Amino acid sequence: MSASPPLFDHRQVRRAFSRAAAHYDDAAALQREVGARLSESLDYYDDPSRGAAPPAVVVDLGCGPGHAALAMQQRWPKAQVLAIDLAPGMAQAAQRNAGARRGLFDFGRRPRALCADARALPLRDASVDVLYSNLCLQWVEDLPAVFAGFRRVLRPGGLLLVSTFGPDTLFELRGAFGQADDAPHVSPFASIAQFGDAMIAAGFKDPVLDRDEFTLGHADLGALMRELRTLGATNAMRGRRRSLTGRARFARAAQAYEPLRRPPGEPLGGLLPATWEVIYAHAWGPPPGAPIRVGGVDEVRVPVGAIPVRRR
Repeated sequence: MSASPPLFDHRQVRRAFSRAAAHYDDAAALQREVGARLSESLDYYDDPSRGAAPPAVVVDLGCGPGHAALAMQQRWPKAQVLAIDLAPGMAQAAQRNAGARRGLFDFGRRPRALCADARALPLRDASVDVLYSNLCLQWVEDLPAVFAGFRRVLRPGGLLLVSTFGPDTLFELRGAFGQADDAPHVSPFASIAQFGDAMIAAGFKDPVLDRDEFTLGHADLGALMRELRTLGATNAMRGRRRSLTGRARFARAAQAYEPLRRPPGEPLGGLLPATWEVIYAHAWGPPPGAPIRVGGVDEVRVPVGAIPVRRR
């Protein structure tokens, strides 16, 4: 049986985030908040009860402008921190930011930026102590394969720490455009169950998942769309409409969105809501020899109830 065609156009993802690099921070308040919450789990690595040495190699995958990489370099000044992004513009921004902040680091260390794909990491087997990825995996359709790659590069006992957008993200926008035409306008993202299944299939040890939901307000549909373009979070599905959304379709979508406007006096009063579902996960690299099951007769499906889930 032939493989399914890719869901996402990764060249479009690469182009969109490269274009967004210069102004990404102007609209990335949510991304920074999610990154801060994800970074709290770095404390698990430093827990004295583990008796582990500080990490030697740390990866910030989908690094964007590299702020998390800089923070982890300050946390572990002797580590080699690699800031990796699919988009050349983002990797370049991360490298510039690392250079500008060099004086803050001891031992002459600063993050090193690389342009690479999460689906094919150019890293040696068992070479990474901490693999951190904030809001990158929503652009990957084959989660079992990418988690198998993470397992390959993470050393036994190393920490995997990731976040992604869940399927309820921008459901209001999806519904509004669904009443305007039949073309997909919002990417479908993996559920928390699919996320957990992929981690188990890759053999990760002691996975724990958390879930957050954020609702942001926007003056109108145009303001929301402008923010998404600034972030680089444009429609990257292969089946997307290649022409510009016409005025009539946009007007129909705006009209369909309007009944959701929050009443004055309520939270986000007077604004259109936009929901972002965020899934967090951490797990540990398993001992050598633990099986990786991807596809075929060894494929597994683990109910999310078998994995601890904390809803915050």
